[in-house]
Amino acid sequence: MSYIQHLSCSTDLITPTEEIRSGFVTLALERNRQATPFVEQARALRVFAMQAKTPTELLQIDEIRPALLTAAGFSDKAVGHTDEVSQSTAIELLIENFLEPAGTEFVEELVYRFLLTRGDSLGGSMRNIAGKLAERKVTRSIISALTLTETTFQWLNTVSNTWIAGKKSEPDIELNVKALSWVRNGATRTLVYNRTIPLVRKNIDMCLLDCEPDELIPATLRVPEKYIAFGELKGGIDPAGADEHWKTAQTALTRIRAAFSVENLLPFLFFIGAVIVDNMAQEIWRHLEDKTLINAANLTNADQVASLSNWLVSL
Repeated sequence: MSYIQHLSCSTDLITPTEEIRSGFVTLALERNRQATPFVEQARALRVFAMQAKTPTELLQIDEIRPALLTAAGFSDKAVGHTDEVSQSTAIELLIENFLEPAGTEFVEELVYRFLLTRGDSLGGSMRNIAGKLAERKVTRSIISALTLTETTFQWLNTVSNTWIAGKKSEPDIELNVKALSWVRNGATRTLVYNRTIPLVRKNIDMCLLDCEPDELIPATLRVPEKYIAFGELKGGIDPAGADEHWKTAQTALTRIRAAFSVENLLPFLFFIGAVIVDNMAQEIWRHLEDKTLINAANLTNADQVASLSNWLVSL
C-alpha cells in the first residue's frame, strides 16, 4: 500500500481553502502571461492603422491584412479553411458595418474587434491550461525524484520530437516534455502523456510502459503486456467542477481496468487531482482500500506529489 507513505485517511486528500485561492491566482497570472502577446499585437496594429485617414485606406496597408481578418472574426483555423475572395468580403463588411459607423474612432474600433477575437481564442486555450500546469508540476516532481536518486533519464521534446539526455540542474524541461524515460535497477521505464491507448481506445493522461525510448511507437502501444501503470491527472481548481473531474477520471480508470482484465492483466492505477472535496476524498479512499486504485495524491500538496512520484519511478 504505497499510498500510506503520504496518506493516513481520506481527509488528507481534501484541498485546503487557501490552496484553492492560490490556484485561482496562479491561473489568473498565467492568463495574463498568455494574453501579453495579443496586447502587444494590438498596440502594433494601432500604430499601423493610424496611417489611414479613413477606414477604406486600411485596405492599402498590406502588413495588417491578417489583423483585419482577425478583427472581422476569423480565427487562425478559419483563415486556413477559406479562400481569399471570402476573406476580402469579410474585411469589406467589417469596414462597412463597424469601422465606418465609428467615424473618427475607427482605429480604436478596429483594435477593439481584433482583441475581441484574440480574447475568444485565448479563452479556448485557457480551458486546457490548468491541465498543462498540472502536467508540468508532476513532471518536475518526477524529474526531482530521478535526479535525487541519480537515475539516468531522457525526455522527449515536444517541439523537436527528439529524445534529449536529462541533466540534474536543467530548468524548464517540463515546459516542452511529452514523455520521460529512465533506467532503474536494470529496467527501462517510459512515461508518456496524453496518449490514445489502442486497447482502451481513449486518451489517457499518464501511461507508464516497460519499453525503451525508441520503442515508443504505435506497434508497442498495441501490446497490453507493455503497460505498467495508468494515471488520471486533473488540474482544475474550481470546487464547483470537482465532482465532474472525478467522474471523468473514474470513467477513464474503469474503462482501463475493464479492457486489461480481458487480457488477464491488472496495471497499477492512480489519480492526482488539484481540487478534491470531502465526498470525493472519501470515495477515493475507498478505492485505495479495496485496491481499485493503487495510489492517489492531491496536486496542491507537494509532499504527496513527491511521494507518488517516488513510487512511480520505482515501479
